[in-house]
Amino acid sequence: MSQKQILVIHGPNLNLLGSREPEIYGALTLPQINADLAEIAANAGAELKSFQSNHEGELVDRIQAARTDGCQFIIINPAAYTHTSVAMRDALAAVALPFVEVHLSNVHKREAFRHHSYFSDLAEGVICGLGAQGYRAALAFALSKLG
Repeated sequence: MSQKQILVIHGPNLNLLGSREPEIYGALTLPQINADLAEIAANAGAELKSFQSNHEGELVDRIQAARTDGCQFIIINPAAYTHTSVAMRDALAAVALPFVEVHLSNVHKREAFRHHSYFSDLAEGVICGLGAQGYRAALAFALSKLG
């Protein structure tokens, strides 16, 4: 059996984690979050790949590539594209891989425009408001689904 492969996709502005509004998004940097997840995955016998972009088209391209590169599960924080990107939604629907939507902050405690997601109805689950722990919870779920 081939190694389990999980892709974590981080949307726009998440490259600024650790310095961008830490009272909302926490003090951990994106490299710290990715390293933590990669270690957990490796200890479970899985490979974790991470990708971040501030550009919608690059995110769509990476989602599409997941269909043929061995990826079996996606953890995605679409960030601001949560509320605007039909293109990313369509890409996730097209690749037909299971995914969990993650948000560091509790979007339901924030501005009204953040309450709608173009992804939630396709997702296996949605995790919000747990900070970086939300990624860990999504990874635990992905690993359990992949057996």
